[in-house]
Amino acid sequence: MSLQVLELNVKQGNTQVISQLNLLPLTAGSVTALIGPNGAGKSTLIHALAGLLPARGQIILHGQSLPQLAHDERCRRVALLPQSLPQSTGLTVYELLLGGLLTLGLAPHEAEVRIARYLSQLHLSNLAMRPLATLSGGQRQMVALAQLLARQPELLLLDEPNSALDLHWQLALVEAIRTDVRERNSIALLALHDLNLALRCCDRIIVLHDGQCAADGTPLVVLTPALLAKVYGIEGRIEHCSQGKPMFVLDQMSAWSVQ
Repeated sequence: MSLQVLELNVKQGNTQVISQLNLLPLTAGSVTALIGPNGAGKSTLIHALAGLLPARGQIILHGQSLPQLAHDERCRRVALLPQSLPQSTGLTVYELLLGGLLTLGLAPHEAEVRIARYLSQLHLSNLAMRPLATLSGGQRQMVALAQLLARQPELLLLDEPNSALDLHWQLALVEAIRTDVRERNSIALLALHDLNLALRCCDRIIVLHDGQCAADGTPLVVLTPALLAKVYGIEGRIEHCSQGKPMFVLDQMSAWSVQ
């Protein structure tokens, strides 16, 4: 049970963003961070895996080629949480979630059970009858996460999911993702800029640089001073806090990057 990416090529217009990308399989029950500087190809890769950008190469989920699946089947098995927030509409949170699940073909009772479960799990039950237009950006982001989790996809793709969230909700988001992935044995791939969040919640880190995989492995193995200097142009390091947890420390820009 895994996601395989082999010889993947993705263009944005006439620009080759991802070139001949090969990744070791992402295994079921795992959370992987996709990191790298701006323009490295993180969002492009996420959108290609979701089927929103044309791509050449192989994307294989649990032994089946995703590009060859019917659209409805791919939507059932793969879900994307984009950077953009849900549109402010007159629909309530509950109506938004219910409509999305019914569109996937769920029976009304099953949809209602899932909505109640994930709103409760994310501590959003008090927002169920609120119109989406009355919510803050962070609240809408968490509603979007509830919508994604309620679909119960095999592959969860999240593009900078913490961009609109304060520290409390960032932690709630990553804990909810970890819990869901472990309970359902699904796969999560998160494009992140926050290295401390990647250290805290991810089993594995893939580093993209110029559309290529610059490093891939466990966080403490990947995030070396040499890698940070090469990819980000910074001097940084991983330390351990008083509780023994790893944390990223940014010292300064690398000397070569400011010349």
